[in-house]
Amino acid sequence: MRVFAHRGYSGLYPENTMLAFDKAREAGCKAMELDVHLSKDGELVIIHDEMLDRTTNAKGLVCSHTLAELQAFNAGTEEQFQAIPSLDTYCRWAKQHGIFTNVEIKTNLIYYPGIEEKVLALLEKYNLIEQTLISSFNHGSVIRMRQLCESMQCAFLVGGRGLANVGSYAKNFKVEYYHPDGAFLTKAAVDECKDQGVGVNVWTIDDLGLLHKMITWNVDGVFTNHCAPVLALLGEKHA
Repeated sequence: MRVFAHRGYSGLYPENTMLAFDKAREAGCKAMELDVHLSKDGELVIIHDEMLDRTTNAKGLVCSHTLAELQAFNAGTEEQFQAIPSLDTYCRWAKQHGIFTNVEIKTNLIYYPGIEEKVLALLEKYNLIEQTLISSFNHGSVIRMRQLCESMQCAFLVGGRGLANVGSYAKNFKVEYYHPDGAFLTKAAVDECKDQGVGVNVWTIDDLGLLHKMITWNVDGVFTNHCAPVLALLGEKHA
């Protein structure tokens, strides 16, 4: 089972910062999940929300600021400054350390024209296509990425109770993975995906009891804010 550090080791460190990614790597996690928006000047930046307010010391829309302006804001703590990373900076780091990455394209509330092409160009620049999985709640972005690159691994992100016959739905669009909310996932949905040859990566699994259920259901991967205890439990199970 693949363990994705959700926004890095976000349970202990500021989410979607290079510190959080590196701490997850140090904890033994070899896969990261991150969120990508476009800056005012068209640069790919790693931050979850469309607004700066929750995770930085600034306010307003991410897309209202240039990359230089965004990187002057603090996404860390009062004690330790952390810049909002560019996806370029992250890709250099991921290439260096052999990290697998789920890039979530955040176009479900604000659509950034051309963001899929920009993500693909950057992944090609660092030769990271095989080490990347693209997901989005905006399935149009996923389908666009599939059109742009047939070899890119892709996933449909779905919230709440998910979709009926989602395995067939994903297979129809040649999308390899389904990413459901673990709080609502059923074994029947997992089994239907498996029957269609579609993998299942589940978010966000911090409860070890729920992790036990995911292991029993034989899902392909989990996203977690607390990668160390999840990795430890999986290590015991595999042992």
